[in-house]
Formats: sequence, structure tokens, C-alpha cells
Amino acid sequence: MSASPSHSGLAKRRPRLHRGVFRAVPLLLMLAGCAAPGSDLPVLAEESVGPYRLGPGDQVRITVFNDPRLTGEFRVNDTGTLALPLVGSEPALGRTTQETERSIEASMLKRGLFTEPQVAVEVVTYRPIFVLGMVERGGQTPYQPGMTVLSAVAVAGGFNYRAVTDYVALTRIGQDGRAQEYRAGRNALLRPGDVVNVFERRF
Repeated sequence: MSASPSHSGLAKRRPRLHRGVFRAVPLLLMLAGCAAPGSDLPVLAEESVGPYRLGPGDQVRITVFNDPRLTGEFRVNDTGTLALPLVGSEPALGRTTQETERSIEASMLKRGLFTEPQVAVEVVTYRPIFVLGMVERGGQTPYQPGMTVLSAVAVAGGFNYRAVTDYVALTRIGQDGRAQEYRAGRNALLRPGDVVNVFERRF
């Protein structure tokens, strides 16, 4: 009959097992640190194309058919209003051009400027978006209706060779005036003032 393993032999083998576990810990920590960049960001909800809403930095042309002398180009200021001759400060933040037309007409009517005011509003220059990170020419670029993440990156010269190309970080100002960062796909629709940041690949 063969001799059973001694207690001393078992004791010698146990430390080797523990050393193997300790060696694996740094590897597990390294793998945990290799999570995809931006993986902790909330995903940007899909949205359909809706009417454009004005915001600070937009340049609009206001045509007053009743009196061409009041026609001109005006900028939505940082408080979200338009400073118009005779009318004064007119709210524009979050309004469509059609809503702004009706609001200006109502203000003119209230002030007794015209009995039947007729106003047209069109956007001349949209406030810009910004593309940063792993693109060829990062910076500010004019917004155009229907612009997506991919088309904005194309305007910025395209992805560079170190870029993550499937998604980006997108920072957007909410209705409460606070900035929120999201994870957005290539086809996500942009809004004026958005900041697109293209991640760098880790490998």
C-alpha cells in the first residue's frame, strides 16, 4: 500500500495556489480598466426631425411687410431675446420661426403700430456645433438642419487613425440650461450648440 501524502507536503502546495490567485488580480484589474471609452455614459435617445427652435447665437432676418424700414437682420442674444426697433425685447428662445412671427405681430398689434401686422422670420445663420477629439480638423462648424454625428465629423476632416468610429460623446444643453453628456451613434441627429467628442482607441 502506498503511503498517504504527508501534512507537510500539503502545506507546501497551498502557498503556490495563493500566489497564482494574487498574480491574476492585477490582470483582472487591467482588463476592468480596458472598458470601452464612454461606456458609462447614458445613451442618447433617438428623436425625429422636428421644427427648428431658436436659441442664443442664431441670426435671423425679420421682414415687416407693413413697413420695410423695420426689416433687418437680428441676433438672438444670450438671454434668448431679439431687440427689435419699436417693438423692444421679443422672446425667441425655444420658439419656431412661425411662433416668433405670430409673437412679433401680436406685440406690434398691442403697441398700436399696425392694425394688421404681417411679419416673416427666417434663419440666416444657425449657431454652430463643435467637433473635438480624434478628428483631422477639430473646432467650430456651422450647423445645418438634419446634420448627424457622421456628417459633422466629415466636415471636420473625418476620423483620424486613432479614432473610435462607432460612437461619440455628445454634450448637449438641456431645457433646464444644464449640460448633459451622452453616448451617441454615428447617425444621431445633432442640435445647434452640441459638442461632439470623438474618443481615442486604447489599442
